[in-house]
Amino acid sequence: MNAKKYGKIAYDGLVTNNATFKLVLGTCSTLAMSTSAVNSFGMGLSVTVVLLLSNVIISLLRKIIPNTVRIPAFVVIIATMVTLLRMVLDKYIPDLYDSMGVFLPLIVVNCVILGRAEAFASKRPVIDSAIDGVATGLGLTFALTFIGIIREFLGSGSFFGIQVTDFRIGFFTNAAGAFFVYGICIALFVFVANKAEQARRVKKMRVLRKPAAIGPLPPVTESSEREDG
Repeated sequence: MNAKKYGKIAYDGLVTNNATFKLVLGTCSTLAMSTSAVNSFGMGLSVTVVLLLSNVIISLLRKIIPNTVRIPAFVVIIATMVTLLRMVLDKYIPDLYDSMGVFLPLIVVNCVILGRAEAFASKRPVIDSAIDGVATGLGLTFALTFIGIIREFLGSGSFFGIQVTDFRIGFFTNAAGAFFVYGICIALFVFVANKAEQARRVKKMRVLRKPAAIGPLPPVTESSEREDG
């Protein structure tokens, strides 16, 4: 039962409620950081770490934090996690820290993190909240990285910083190109997700409509014939 519940939470975070392609949250960082696959991946992992830590802490304190000040309390917790993350990145991955620029501290007010804190972590147990944080973060990481790969390859002719071709289209490196790729990715993701959901429903209906198997009838014996007579 728990495995099924945890699987549903993970699937919701990755697909059903994908923050980037389905809910369209955190659009500013999505458009700004998706110029390259490396930056997109780094931003996604940073948000995942903050989501996981903030969800766990908020879930642990959900019965202690007064309802009237829950939003400011959530912001303080998220800001603390982001500050710790900034210190770690500045110390150990300075290139990524520099590339993320102002969008790293802006994770504090990211709609995805605050939204999951309010809608999920503040109402659910710790394990559920941790799984939700990881799944939502990985869903966002996948979306950002996918957009980043497309924009980097078409705009710069490279793949994760490795030059692949000299062919490039500058349109995909600017804001208009970011919106264009983002829109195409949203349409593609929704189309595929809807097709998968329809296939799942059809399969479920076929299983429900399938008649129950009837076992073989018991053999007729002499004693049963007397009883019938």
